[in-house]
Amino acid sequence: MTDMRKPRHNTTAVTVGGVTVGGGAPIVVQSMTNTDTADVEATVCQVADLARAGSELVRITVDREEAAAAVPHIRDKLENMGVSVPLVGDFHYIGHKLLSEYPACAEALAKYRINPGNVGFRDKRDRQFSDIVEIALKHDKPVRIGVNWGSLDQELLTRMMDENSKSPTPKDARDILHEAIVYSAVHSAEMAEQLGMGRDKIILSAKVSAVQDLISVYNLLASRCNYALHLGLTEAGMGSKGIVASAAAMGILLQQGIGDTIRVSLTPEPGAARTKEVEVAQQILQTMGFRTFVPIVASCPGCGRTTSTLFQEMARDIQSHLLARMPEWRKTYPGVETLNVAVMGCIVNGPGESKHANIGISLPGTGESPAAPVFVDGQKVATLRGPTLAQDFMVMVEDYIEKRFGQGRQKDGSLAAAE
Repeated sequence: MTDMRKPRHNTTAVTVGGVTVGGGAPIVVQSMTNTDTADVEATVCQVADLARAGSELVRITVDREEAAAAVPHIRDKLENMGVSVPLVGDFHYIGHKLLSEYPACAEALAKYRINPGNVGFRDKRDRQFSDIVEIALKHDKPVRIGVNWGSLDQELLTRMMDENSKSPTPKDARDILHEAIVYSAVHSAEMAEQLGMGRDKIILSAKVSAVQDLISVYNLLASRCNYALHLGLTEAGMGSKGIVASAAAMGILLQQGIGDTIRVSLTPEPGAARTKEVEVAQQILQTMGFRTFVPIVASCPGCGRTTSTLFQEMARDIQSHLLARMPEWRKTYPGVETLNVAVMGCIVNGPGESKHANIGISLPGTGESPAAPVFVDGQKVATLRGPTLAQDFMVMVEDYIEKRFGQGRQKDGSLAAAE
């Protein structure tokens, strides 16, 4: 799918298990499991769910020997299921040891994530960082150097704060924090290059949990380098707060051309599917017009002019039906993700909005005739009435999909003439 942005800076393309990140490629959606990686079955199940939901990269925690030993088995089981999504290993503290002692893990992963803030401490830091980079080079794997302000190198931050305090014109402490985050990322990438790693193997991230800080940090980072950038608001929160904060921060940066791959770090509701973060990431990209993943159902919010919840129920049912059918439709109906459906609740905006959609219905509102005109590609084609109009419209939607995206479509994608 074509990326519609005008990139602010041209990033170097990085290939992660067959997926291209940066270099003008479409923005990649990724996610992360929350299972114990040592639990092979649970991790395989969640990775598969995330991949089916549309995650193009999936990160798993590799925090101890049992997890490292499980990784190749997870990869094998996924491949036997036909799930080929690249796996990214998330390493902290002892990544150098795990990758060295478990070469099958190092080989099974498509990318390694290194946190400069805890890859090692004091005199061990550079040595252990170098060990991971050299293992990545040996296995021809890219790395993400991921700085997080929650685990920022405190020695670096203290030194920069001290230097700032001695300056005749000291900066605000928050500016120094931003500078330290960016310096840690770029300096670590430069170290990796000195060890022989090309820019086509390096992705950077600099995550914080406050919207304005994220915008400032990534603008600074983008101005300092042309590495591919992974974008995300870390610890975004739960529910609407996490969704809104992630959309606000990443929406601004993406519009500026900053960000080559994204993750929405939502705290899941107890018992809720992990796939919500994938859905939100896709919605951010789709509503901004950067990529297309699923058909869009436009529906009005309802007001005193609407007489029932019929349009709400219909919009919900159609959206659920489209989402449920998409895995199969992607194979059968190429381009179906571009479909636009409108379900409107009264005559004020209903007919006009329906004309803008591929197929739309304007349900009767207060005081209106109990009739619902249906529009296909801007033209009124039918008027539905009676207790089955919702089901009748669903049939028309299915019919439209078959004609537009199935064997009945013309070479230019338009509907074939009716028999």
